[in-house]
Amino acid sequence: MTVDDNSREYDLTEDCEYDIVGVGFGPSNLGLAIAIEEHNRTCTPTERLTACFVESKGEFAWHPGMLLPGTSMQISFLKDLATQRNASSEYTFLAYLSEQGRLNHFINLQTFFPSRLEFHDYLAWAAGKVDAMVHYGTRAVDVVDTGDGYGVRTEGRRTGTVRGRNIVLAGGLTATLPDGVTASAQQFHNHDLLGHLDRLPSRSHRTFVVVGAGQSAAEVVDYLHSTYSDASVHAVLRKYGYSPADDSPYANRIFDPAAVDDFYSSSHTLREQLLQYHRGTNYSAVDLPLIEELYAREYAERVSGQRRLFVHGATRLIGATEEPTGVRASVEHGPTGLAEDILCDAVVYATGFTSLDLPEILGPLFDAVEYDSRGPRVTRDYRLVTREPSAGSIYLQGGTEHTHGLTSSLLSNIAVRSGEIVKSAVSARVRSVV
Repeated sequence: MTVDDNSREYDLTEDCEYDIVGVGFGPSNLGLAIAIEEHNRTCTPTERLTACFVESKGEFAWHPGMLLPGTSMQISFLKDLATQRNASSEYTFLAYLSEQGRLNHFINLQTFFPSRLEFHDYLAWAAGKVDAMVHYGTRAVDVVDTGDGYGVRTEGRRTGTVRGRNIVLAGGLTATLPDGVTASAQQFHNHDLLGHLDRLPSRSHRTFVVVGAGQSAAEVVDYLHSTYSDASVHAVLRKYGYSPADDSPYANRIFDPAAVDDFYSSSHTLREQLLQYHRGTNYSAVDLPLIEELYAREYAERVSGQRRLFVHGATRLIGATEEPTGVRASVEHGPTGLAEDILCDAVVYATGFTSLDLPEILGPLFDAVEYDSRGPRVTRDYRLVTREPSAGSIYLQGGTEHTHGLTSSLLSNIAVRSGEIVKSAVSARVRSVV
């Protein structure tokens, strides 16, 4: 892997043009870098791809603020960066385990779901192993049309413009807070939970409020209740309780590579129906064992009379006012309309994410994209459709749920999608050479 020399600055502007410039270097573009490397090993010279990636983080990291002890992945380790595209790849999770000397120990676990901490270590291992030019600490400002391709203007450690025939946008997800909430040291999104807890200004109330009904919300409640044995934890969710995730075999077929073909070829009406049918596989859904554990814990406290865990069902947060020693969180029970104030040290919002902000990253170039009420038009091979023909293409890794289905922003289809993007870019390169 080509690593930046952080001790000096230099201009990214170069005379050469890469075949692919990747914006972001999280799991999606890491999978793409692996697919490019493996393609280049076996292809003809005219099919070889050159690539460069820019990443705003200072080093590779995947949601480090949510690497909570005891949390596990919700997808099989076989849906790693390479297996479904190339089972013999040296970048599979099994190859990682073998290199770490843990293969037999993992087999003895008899699970398909490694811990989140171990999977993060696998991703970091792959990022350190892959032969890719990655400029960390470098933020993509916008994308410009250069006439014969595109340019990505950057700032940070590496400033300038890097040119590419094709751009692959994989900027990841952006944490969202409820309307009217401003992030602070005492009110924050769960994506950086550990960092915020380390910096918490006060714990005088020994109380936390967690807003949300999904897997992350339940994990935060579990972590706070287990870690802070002197604190009360109030879970606030509009449902009566947490709903179990549907990870049954037939439902999981919505994440199969073939399901992307089915979804893409469907009418807009059918697409919306499929998304609604299978929301329980991914949205506001929690692993059943965690639900059962939290319920048993709360019930045991009811029996003992020593309450620390409170799950407020059918309830919403109607206000949060910061005070000198903490936050006054006001919650309202929907059926009765009864409201109560909870004085707490922090309100944690496990309120989800939004996909890549195309207008922001594309800047003026966004006006060239064909768009409708559902989102941008995207071809089956993940290329943005533009109003006028262009010399290159802009690919999306994320932000395509309306065209490609639930795997748009998930790990499930990274290996296959990366291979499809490489194949598309190679075809375009060969056509241009001929």
